Amino acid sequence: MDLSIVKYPFVFLISLGVTVALTPWMAQTARSVGMVDKPDGSLKVHKEPVPYLGGLAVFVGFLVGFSPFYDLDQQVLAIMLGGTLIVLLGFLDDLGNLRATTKLLGQALAVLIVMKAGVAIKIVFLPPVITYPLSFLWLMGMTNAFNIIDIMDGLSSGVAAIACIFLFIVAVSSGQTGVAIMILSLMGALLGFLRYNFQPARIYLGDAGSLFIGFMLGALGMVGIYATANPVAVLAPILILGIPIFDTLFVMIVRWKRGLNPLRGSPDHFALRLRRWRLTVAQTVMLSYGVSFLLGVVALVMVYGSEKVASGALFAVSLCLMFSALWLWKVDMNL
Repeated sequence: MDLSIVKYPFVFLISLGVTVALTPWMAQTARSVGMVDKPDGSLKVHKEPVPYLGGLAVFVGFLVGFSPFYDLDQQVLAIMLGGTLIVLLGFLDDLGNLRATTKLLGQALAVLIVMKAGVAIKIVFLPPVITYPLSFLWLMGMTNAFNIIDIMDGLSSGVAAIACIFLFIVAVSSGQTGVAIMILSLMGALLGFLRYNFQPARIYLGDAGSLFIGFMLGALGMVGIYATANPVAVLAPILILGIPIFDTLFVMIVRWKRGLNPLRGSPDHFALRLRRWRLTVAQTVMLSYGVSFLLGVVALVMVYGSEKVASGALFAVSLCLMFSALWLWKVDMNL
C-alpha cells in the first residue's frame, strides 16, 4: 500500500477546516474596511452589499492543507509563486479596479514563471515551438475563465470543486501523488468556502479568488497524464474544465458579434441567459454542477477508453455544446 494515500483525508480535512474557520473572519474584515460588492442594478443584482476576500480564505486554506504533506520542488514553488502573484493582482483589483492591461501583464508574468519551471503542455508529437504558445494561451485563458463565470452565487467555486474531483482521479490513477495532494487541498478549500458562497452568498471570491482558482486549475490540468490509453485523451482537461471554457468562448463570440469589447462586462453569460429563460439562481447553478460533472465523466471515458470510444465521446460532447450555444444565443436578453 502506498503510504502517501493515507495523507489524502488529512490534506482534505485540514484545508476544508481552515477555510470554514477563516471565511467568516474574512467577511467581517472586508465589511470593516469597506471591501464589499455593491448592487448596481445591471450586472450586480444582489439586494445588499456582499463582502469580498473569500479568495484569500481559499488561498490560505489551500496553502495550509497541502504544505505539510508536499515536498516543495521547483515546479511546486513556481506554481505557488505564480499563484501568489495572481492573488496579489486580484486583491489590488478588488481594492480599486486595476487597468485591464496591468492585470494581463501581471498574469502573463505569473504564467511565464511556471513555464520557466517546466510546467507546460506536453504532447509527444508536437514540438516545443507549438506546445509553449499553447501552454501560455491555455493558462492565461483558464486564469480568466473562472473569473468570467463568477457571476452567480456558488457557480465558480462549485464548478471548480467538481473539476478537482476528476483531476484528482486522473492524478491518482497515473501515480502523481504530489499533484493529487495539491488538487485535493484546493478542493477542500473550495468546499469550505462554498458553505458561505452558495445562495444566498454571504461572501464572494473577489478577483483574488476567482483568478487564483483558474490559475491553479489551469496549471494542475497541464501537468496531468492523460494520453496513456489513446492520443485523443490529451483533450480531456478541456472537458473537465468545460463550463468556464464554454462560457468564456460563448461570451467573447456574442460580444464580438454585437460589436462590443470582449473584455467588458455584459449580460451575455450562459448562466444569465438561463436565468432570463426561466430558471432560478439555485436551479441554474445546480444545472451547471450537473453538466460539469457529466463532462468530467465523459473526460474519464476518454482517458481510459479506446481511441474510437474517446473520439466518439468527444464528437458527441462537441455536438451537444454547439447546439446548446445556438439555443442560448436565441434567448432574448432585452426583455
